[in-house]
Amino acid sequence: MSARSSRSQTLSFLMRRFDEAGIHPRTRLGQNFLIDLNLQQILVDNARLGPLDVVLEVGTGTGSLTALLAAQAAAVVTVELDRNLFRLAGEELHGLENVTLLELDVLKNKNRLHPAVLDAIGEQLAAAPGRQLKLVANLPFNVATPLLSNLLATDRPPRTMTVTIQKELADRMVARPGTKDYGSLSIWLQSQCRVQIVRLMPPTVFWPRPKVTSAIIHVVLDDALRARIPDREFFHGFIRAMFFHRRKFLRSELFSAFKNRLTKPEVDEILDRLGLDPTTRAEQLGVDAMLALAELVRAEVSG
Repeated sequence: MSARSSRSQTLSFLMRRFDEAGIHPRTRLGQNFLIDLNLQQILVDNARLGPLDVVLEVGTGTGSLTALLAAQAAAVVTVELDRNLFRLAGEELHGLENVTLLELDVLKNKNRLHPAVLDAIGEQLAAAPGRQLKLVANLPFNVATPLLSNLLATDRPPRTMTVTIQKELADRMVARPGTKDYGSLSIWLQSQCRVQIVRLMPPTVFWPRPKVTSAIIHVVLDDALRARIPDREFFHGFIRAMFFHRRKFLRSELFSAFKNRLTKPEVDEILDRLGLDPTTRAEQLGVDAMLALAELVRAEVSG
C-alpha cells in the first residue's frame, strides 16, 4: 500500500489494517488515532508548513499524518515506540525519501530527549540553509507534558508546536495566575511562547475513544520573550520547585528549595525587594513576577 493511500485514515481503514496485522491499539501507550479527516487537515493547516521546515512528529501511528507532513515539509523525523506500528508505518511510508522513521522512545528520561532524535533533527536542519524545526503531532497522552517542556529547554527549540493533546493539559498551558490550572507548565510555556487553543475535540473523533476531551493547540516561539531568561535551566528548575507544594506560602517554598543556600532573612529580603507579602503563593505570580523572583534568587545563590 502506498504512502498516498495512508492519507485516508478512517475508522474502517484503521480497523482493516490492524486486523490484517493481527494487532490491537495499546491504550496504555496513549494510542488513540484521529479518524476525523477534517480535524487532521486543520492540524496540518495550522502548522503552516513550508519547504524549509523540518518536522518532528511523535507517535507515527500508521503514518497517515506523516504522509501529509512529508508532502509539505523539507523533511520529517517521526518517532514510534510500538514495534508493530513502526512496521505498519514503514509499509505506508515506503518511498518517501524525506521521512526518517525512528523506532524508540522520544524521551531518554523525563528530563531529556533521546539523543538519536536530536541527532536526526540536527542532521536534517543542517542539510540546507534556513531550515527550521516545527513539531506537528497527534501526541500520545502520556508523553505530551515532558516532550513539550524538554523541547523548549533545548538550544534550538521548534519555531512552532501544533499538536493534539488532552484538553486538561491545554487548559494548563494557557492558564492565568490565580486559577486552578495555573502552574509551572503555564509559566514555562508562556515565558517563551504564545499559546493558543485552536479547536476542542470530543472523544468520538478518535479510535479507540479516549475518556476525555482533547484539543488542538498552536504554540509559537517568541524570541523576545525567550531572551529575557538568562539561564533557562535554572529558571525551569526554579518554577518547578516553586510549585512542588502548591499550597505552601512562597516564603516557605523558597526556604525549602534553597535551604542550604538561602537563610530565612535572605528570603525575606528578596520578597521585600519585589514587594511580595510572605503569605503570597506561587500560583498568584504572573510570568514577569516569577522571572524577576527567579533572577534575584539566582543572583543570591550564585554570588
